[in-house]
Amino acid sequence: MDIVLTLVFSIVMLFFMIYPAMRITEWIDARYPIPEAYYRPVMLLIVVLLSLGIGLFLKFA
Repeated sequence: MDIVLTLVFSIVMLFFMIYPAMRITEWIDARYPIPEAYYRPVMLLIVVLLSLGIGLFLKFA
């Protein structure tokens, strides 16, 4: 039940974490050039990680 609750919180946060993930990816690209083929997968990975992080925070806070 804990995993389901965390995933529910995380799914809602996916939409709100898109903009911060774009900014973080731009920052990473400015410091360490990311190949064009990996730019979008890196951004999606950051979106998922941020959403899971916020979901875990909301569950345990």
